[in-house]
Amino acid sequence: MLGALLTNITHNLFKPLLLFFYMGFAIPLLRVPFEFPKQIYQGLTLYLLVAIGWHGGEELASLSSGELSQALGFMLVGFFTNLGIGLLAYKILRKVTKLRHVDTAAIAGYYGSDSAGTFVTALGVLTATNIAFAAYMPVMLAVMEIPGCLVALLLIARLRRKGMDAHGNMPGEPGYSGPRASAEGMSHSIFSAEVLRDVFLNPGLFLLLGGILVGYIAGLQGPNVTKADDILFVDLFQGILCLFLLEMGMTAAHQLRDIRRGGLPLILFGILAPNLFATIGMLMAHAYSWTIGAVFPVGTYVLFAVLSGAASYIAVPAIQRIAFPEASPTLPLAASLGLTFSYNVTIGIPIYISIATWLTQALPIHG
Repeated sequence: MLGALLTNITHNLFKPLLLFFYMGFAIPLLRVPFEFPKQIYQGLTLYLLVAIGWHGGEELASLSSGELSQALGFMLVGFFTNLGIGLLAYKILRKVTKLRHVDTAAIAGYYGSDSAGTFVTALGVLTATNIAFAAYMPVMLAVMEIPGCLVALLLIARLRRKGMDAHGNMPGEPGYSGPRASAEGMSHSIFSAEVLRDVFLNPGLFLLLGGILVGYIAGLQGPNVTKADDILFVDLFQGILCLFLLEMGMTAAHQLRDIRRGGLPLILFGILAPNLFATIGMLMAHAYSWTIGAVFPVGTYVLFAVLSGAASYIAVPAIQRIAFPEASPTLPLAASLGLTFSYNVTIGIPIYISIATWLTQALPIHG
């Protein structure tokens, strides 16, 4: 297994996808006077979400009723897996760091969600190495994004009931100024219609689900209808993903400046926790596979591991601005983007491929 792991790491570290990430990462470090245009980054993000949805919806249209029911069951498993991972992240962070309760809860929410950037990178790696995966996995990206938002909302609602002040400090923490007035607490209701709307209809989730629906309806009409659009949404996917990773490398390097505030324990968490959460995800996937008697391709395990081991940097920050602005806006992003994203797209994905390969060989399931 160790030999296979080293082969996977060395084989994947120098793929064009990651070379673009390294190039972007080097730009701030070398102080190259270059800023990635915000509008282009937004356009790339829009394209990738719609393209993932389109291809996933197109593949969904070809599933039998049995495969579709299998997918629905797997979505349920994914939802509760990430819900549990978010709560576990909170427990671990409370034990190993000295962060404020509110910052710990916010970071736990980030890790209970998933990362579209990590997912699309994993898709690119699996496609480049011809590793098969279930066609419905892009739908899992949408489903497994939501639990982290709920984890953060629930944990911070609990902290407010316990007397958190208007600045996010708890009794016993430096700067605590007493519980906020009840009227103020009501005006910042954590489960307001605005917050819940942002959880379930945030732009990223809407574009992804919209792409799935359009791809599904188009796919039902056959390849003659989808062929022209596949040129944009499938054939060009890898090249546009390279540009996206260039920008992500720059952003990840910038975020590393803020990680020092969390200290060594948070740094270790950002690098080591993804391995734990990804392994939990693969074990949950294997248990579901055993329960229904279906054999999943290795790539399905890898993508589920990525969805379990990644951390949000789009959906949960958007919720944070509305629902719990008391939490630090930089610490969670420094951990999720500066550390976990960088780790996952470089070393994590090859490790997950090796673990998934070993798991399916050591504990085979005969369908």
